[in-house]
Amino acid sequence: MYTKRIFPIKGVLKWTRRHILLFLFLGAIPVFLFDVLGLRWLHVPWLPLGVLGTAVAFIVSFKNNASYDRLWEARKIWGGIVNASRSWTIMVKDFINNDHAVQVKTEEELKIVQRELVHRHIAWLTALRYQLRKDKPWEMHLKAKRSNREFRAAKYRVCEDEIPIEDAIGPYVSEAEYDEVFAKGNQASQLLGIQSKRLKQLKSQGLIEDFRHMEMSNMLVEFYALQGKSERIKNFPYPRQFATLNYLFVWIFILLIPYGIMEEFDGFGNKILELLEKHEERESLMHVAQETIARHFVWFSVPFSALIAWVFHTMEAIGENTENPFEGGPNDVPITDMSRGIEIDIRQLIDDTDIPEPYEWTNDIVM
Repeated sequence: MYTKRIFPIKGVLKWTRRHILLFLFLGAIPVFLFDVLGLRWLHVPWLPLGVLGTAVAFIVSFKNNASYDRLWEARKIWGGIVNASRSWTIMVKDFINNDHAVQVKTEEELKIVQRELVHRHIAWLTALRYQLRKDKPWEMHLKAKRSNREFRAAKYRVCEDEIPIEDAIGPYVSEAEYDEVFAKGNQASQLLGIQSKRLKQLKSQGLIEDFRHMEMSNMLVEFYALQGKSERIKNFPYPRQFATLNYLFVWIFILLIPYGIMEEFDGFGNKILELLEKHEERESLMHVAQETIARHFVWFSVPFSALIAWVFHTMEAIGENTENPFEGGPNDVPITDMSRGIEIDIRQLIDDTDIPEPYEWTNDIVM
């Protein structure tokens, strides 16, 4: 999906607000033990922690690159579906005629055949997007999926969650084809098979000759290829061993950050105290306040450790939310909107009637 505006920082903070509070709490625990209870030995040397942070940054970057590649490949596949759909419609419009017809048909009868082939193609688009919207066990862990569902319910709607596939496909196919399609498992593949069978019938009637039949059959092969590429992304997840270890390493680093960073802030506070001791006006109220802040300067490590943890966790979450580009999240490929755009485009090409309107934006999000 995509938005009309760049995703605002307010939305990012709202999306991660629970984790921000968690990171502040995790950062306050070691500081409380260090400063209030006097456990001054409770810290981790910054050098090994910095090496660990560098390694985690590389791992997060690798996952995000791989996740983005999956998203971009999905977008290119559906860009190919857009172009191929237009090409198919032009072939339907120009190739089907009476030049070699065994029995000549009227212009109205030819338009009915053209409309049938185009509508069946729309049914294929609909079946494909419904298949790609189905939940898979590996598509986000349960808590994230629940959060995503809550965000959906509050901010936007996904047609595939509300309208059954039978109702969505029904208007585009005949009753006999409807029964044939839903008698099998993969509705999209069945529709392409019916389309191929229909082309064979039109060839036997002379409405398309050999060369044109071959070109249109090649286009069906292209649709099968594009469908297979989409299913490859949908049915093969980002390898779980990488995703699980990446998540584990990020959280190990997040838990250790406060123990490494607070010693640096405590040392900085001690330097401030050394400077204040050289000051002549040691009894002034301002001096006392500055000395108090310096003695407890280690508490400033809490927001800084939370900030570092937030950056690493948010980058990891972005990769997690990007790796499955068809599940219906707010940043996924907008296949529902693209399907509607294709439908409008190709139905206008054949001068069809009752063309639907584009989907409306909801909170600047489109499916």
